[in-house]
Amino acid sequence: MSTKADYSKDEWESLVKAPMMAAMAVVAASPSGPIGVLKEMFAVGKGLMEGAEGTTNPLIAAVVADVKAGNRPTASAERPQDLTQVKAQALSACREAAALVGRKAPGEAEGYKRWLLVTAQRTAEAAKEGGMLGIGGVPVSDAEKAALGEVAQALGLKV
Repeated sequence: MSTKADYSKDEWESLVKAPMMAAMAVVAASPSGPIGVLKEMFAVGKGLMEGAEGTTNPLIAAVVADVKAGNRPTASAERPQDLTQVKAQALSACREAAALVGRKAPGEAEGYKRWLLVTAQRTAEAAKEGGMLGIGGVPVSDAEKAALGEVAQALGLKV
């Protein structure tokens, strides 16, 4: 059973930041306009909490408890210049978190990584893509589907 005490400050921050980064990979792949991006960012928090409801994975429970307590990861000092860089950084953060839990909490790693992917999926589904004024469009764009595949790959998951 893995808890916050099992990780260094930087390692723990990486685990807390990972759900947001998984979602950012999707948002960067297919920006949905200002309202769509707001919906997607709201979905991150909601998905993070809902995806953890009833979890038996102690690592997920510890991360969610930390977020609920108001602990948020600090922003990166390195500012990406464009959406391609945002996506690359997000995928790198996912790889880092997946490797970390694989080393330190192998019994909880699969559940944690699936939780990250579910958070990204809920983000992708938060706003319709295409269409006009909410009419038409698709729930998840091809670019978002591709980004979800990249997130899964970065996490070492088969989908």
